[in-house]
Amino acid sequence: MDVGDNVEKEQHYYDESYELFLPPQQMYMYTKQVFILLVHEVCGLHGFHLSGTVTEPATTSEPAVTYKVAISFDRCKITSVTCGCGNKDIFYCAHVVALSLYRIRKPEQVKLRLPISETLFQMNRDQLQKFIQYLITAHHTEVLPTAQKLADEILSSNSEINQVNGAPDPTAGASIDDENCWHLDEEQVKEQVKLFLSQGGYYGSGKQLNSMFAKVREMLRMRDSNGARMLTLITEQFMADPRLTLWRQQGTSMTDKCRQLWDELGALWVCIILNPHCKLEEKSCWLQQLQRWSDLDVCPLEDGNYGHELPNITNALPQNASHSPDSLSRPRRTVFTRAIEGRELHWQDSHLQRIISSDIYTAPACQQESERLLFNSQGQPLWLEHVPTACARVDALRSHGYPKEALRLTVAIINTLRLQQQRQLEIYKHQKKELLQRGTTTITNLEGWVGHPLDPIGCLFLTLTEACRLNDDGYLEVSDMNESRPPVYQHVPMATGCPNSHESYLSLALEVALMGMGQQRVMPEGLYAQDKVCRNEEQLLSRLQELQLDDELVQTLQKQCILLLEGGPFSGLGEVIHRESVPMHTFAKYLFSALLPHDPDLSYKLALRAMRLPVLESSTSTGDTSHPHHMVSVVPSRYPRWFTLGHLESQQCELASTMLTAAKGDTLRLRTILEAIQKHIHSSSLIFKLAQDAFKIATPTDSSTDSTLLNVALELGLQVMRMTLSTLNWRRREMVRWLVTCATEVGVRALVSILQSWYTLFTPTEATSIVAATAVSHTTILRLSLDYPQREELASCARTLALQCAMKDPQSCALSALTLCEKDHIAFEAAYQIAIDAATGGMTHSQLFTIARYMELRGYPLRAFKLASLAMSHLNLAYNQDTHPAINDVLWACALSHSLGKNELAALIPLVVKSVHCATVLSDILRRCTVTAPGLAGIPGRRSSGKLMSTDKAPLRQLLDATINAYINTTHSRLTHISPRHYGEFIEFLSKARETFLLPQDGHLQFAQFIDNLKQIYKGKKKLMLLVRERFG
Repeated sequence: MDVGDNVEKEQHYYDESYELFLPPQQMYMYTKQVFILLVHEVCGLHGFHLSGTVTEPATTSEPAVTYKVAISFDRCKITSVTCGCGNKDIFYCAHVVALSLYRIRKPEQVKLRLPISETLFQMNRDQLQKFIQYLITAHHTEVLPTAQKLADEILSSNSEINQVNGAPDPTAGASIDDENCWHLDEEQVKEQVKLFLSQGGYYGSGKQLNSMFAKVREMLRMRDSNGARMLTLITEQFMADPRLTLWRQQGTSMTDKCRQLWDELGALWVCIILNPHCKLEEKSCWLQQLQRWSDLDVCPLEDGNYGHELPNITNALPQNASHSPDSLSRPRRTVFTRAIEGRELHWQDSHLQRIISSDIYTAPACQQESERLLFNSQGQPLWLEHVPTACARVDALRSHGYPKEALRLTVAIINTLRLQQQRQLEIYKHQKKELLQRGTTTITNLEGWVGHPLDPIGCLFLTLTEACRLNDDGYLEVSDMNESRPPVYQHVPMATGCPNSHESYLSLALEVALMGMGQQRVMPEGLYAQDKVCRNEEQLLSRLQELQLDDELVQTLQKQCILLLEGGPFSGLGEVIHRESVPMHTFAKYLFSALLPHDPDLSYKLALRAMRLPVLESSTSTGDTSHPHHMVSVVPSRYPRWFTLGHLESQQCELASTMLTAAKGDTLRLRTILEAIQKHIHSSSLIFKLAQDAFKIATPTDSSTDSTLLNVALELGLQVMRMTLSTLNWRRREMVRWLVTCATEVGVRALVSILQSWYTLFTPTEATSIVAATAVSHTTILRLSLDYPQREELASCARTLALQCAMKDPQSCALSALTLCEKDHIAFEAAYQIAIDAATGGMTHSQLFTIARYMELRGYPLRAFKLASLAMSHLNLAYNQDTHPAINDVLWACALSHSLGKNELAALIPLVVKSVHCATVLSDILRRCTVTAPGLAGIPGRRSSGKLMSTDKAPLRQLLDATINAYINTTHSRLTHISPRHYGEFIEFLSKARETFLLPQDGHLQFAQFIDNLKQIYKGKKKLMLLVRERFG
């Protein structure tokens, strides 16, 4: 069918003749799809009933399909639909939309007919009989049973059908007194909501439920009574969700996605209760239902914390409310409580009626005393009501299709907020001196507007921006890639009775968003409430970023920022804020970026003020860094449970990073920002991130290095070192390496500085193994192109550091100190002496062996021998430790002493005998010592005899005896707990023992005696002893 090119541009699809109407949300969903449908065999309009057939053309994979469609309508509303496609959705199927459009776009091709009852009335008896018989004949399989049943009832005088005058006519439409409403498949709504809830937020179910909420709002905006019906059906399914009972029994909270859906549900009920043209009986019915739901135990609470008290919707906030009332005394507030409280609100106030009904309502020339509070000094009307409640009225007007009225009330609310802001500023000016001296403030906003269940600031902002949106036809704008296009706004002058007012709704939208987000407010209790504050703030900021800042909006921005800075305790950016005030980091980041091109001084002042995070500070300065008396409250308070503290600290870091990037090259500003970071950021990881960011920005790959920002990166890195020096941090090694890299990039003076002040930055191990080693490396020398004096200065600092570290922690630093001092004889001797002195103390054999091997590698074998001897005295190797890691060190030490000569070997063997009790290790040492002659190291002044050493003479005789004894002791130890599966291994062990026993001349006799003893002592182990006889006789 050809429905024309401008289908999407028409907001309403309405046939004046026969009152056929399609809502725009249905039209948009199917506009593109119905282009390919073919409508034919339209039976015409029988009164208020339209029927026809719609064909889906064949495709490459599917044949053509034809569906029968019937539509009933009444007073601009489709009241029922039937389609053969069996559509299971709350929206009309494409076939219903196609038939409706066919009638709307081609009315001349649809024949108009009277209702069927009128046609039948014109027939005589013969015509009626013929009509019925032909109808039955054409559809005998479908109609005949029903026709026979009706005939039997009509012929029976006592039947129910004969008790009623006349007969129904589906084409005649409803009576004028009957309620008419859009067709809504209630069962389908229930099924879909139940299905989406059962998916628990997966597979896009949350998005589908939000789409249903949007459908409800669309219905309300069209004044469709189905809006409340559909919301009732949705709510019933939400209340029947079995997870509610499970969560309550387990004492767990619902998921965030589910929590957000419940919030939207509660806000929609507030809109319905506040419908300005709601009938009293309807409102009463809804309130009763809401109260029943609210009384159920499983009904979710408003804040998700089971008991946190929030102000009543009908009452303004008390100025000095207690912040932490006892939880047991708090009333139970559910997600429906605010809607239930709406029963007290009405629209009959004459001042309110004048506000919403006229753009030119101003103060009368002769005001009575009671009327002066209702207008500002310019004569513009004010609306003095609890702000979230007043905004709920605005949302109700918008939602029910009264955009102009909503806009007028919004302007009155903003004028009221302006007046309050002005009066608060005057109050603060009188108290400023006292507050700054005391450094304390009181909480004036327990209920913040950002993160509030009714989203008051978001409501006002959307109301104003909708009036300024270009090409807004009421539909979501979708591009070819199915991505939302950003909205385009223009300035629309305010329709006001004040001739001197040149403001636009767009500038007013920006102003109220800044006022709301800059409100000082206490952090709410509970994870969900705190997370909602962050989420709502991000939503508002994303909307603000859609505004293109022109001169008029920049002026509004500057003016409001100045007021926020001067606002004292009433502003989150004021000089004095409470310890538990919600931080302004994310908000300030937007303000900084928006203001920077237009007013740099103001942008930096504001961002620096916002850097504070009082909840982590006790009584430190939080105002401008130049003012010593700007203090947070030191009023005693519980330490709050800030579940989102990690997120808030990261936002604080993002604000600082944004400022650092913008201030690149400006030494004075960078110094101020650095001071603010060092003062207000308390996380070493975040400061390290800032240092890395600054370093990356200061050293771009495609341009020259910025020294100012590079120095800031170094300063931040040094602070990280100081903060983490005495605490455990798994990234510490990475931090140290990065700092050395940063100092290298800054220059040789920075390296010298960190080497000289190492004890305040690094542990001795870090200083020697990482810092000093990197500073004197060949790579660093080439990177900095150092001349000889500079290299010597660095080396001298490194040697001094090495000796200091070795004195402080010789166990960990002695080897590194020796390495760093290699090229300076005096320093090297000092490091060696430190190692020797520490050897008798707390150094382990492993550390001493490592240093000893290093000394041998450097050409000091006698010193290596001395250290190895000391290491041996620290070692104890048991009989069964034949895989001990120190075995290689022992073998090396013995080889070293053997190579030095007989005297050194004789000095070491007693130490070996005392420390090593493992027979296999001792036999290995013995074998090695008899293979070659001692004294082959080539020590000047010494000569080797060239003779092999005998095991029958000292010093090897002592080693031989110790080895034989070790075999004997080990044998007895192994036999004590031996199992049959180890018999073969034991026999091999005895074979090795025999090799050692046979070394002396009388060795065979000793071994035979040893075997005989075994047979006698362990004769109970018959199988083992049999194996021993087979092998050894």
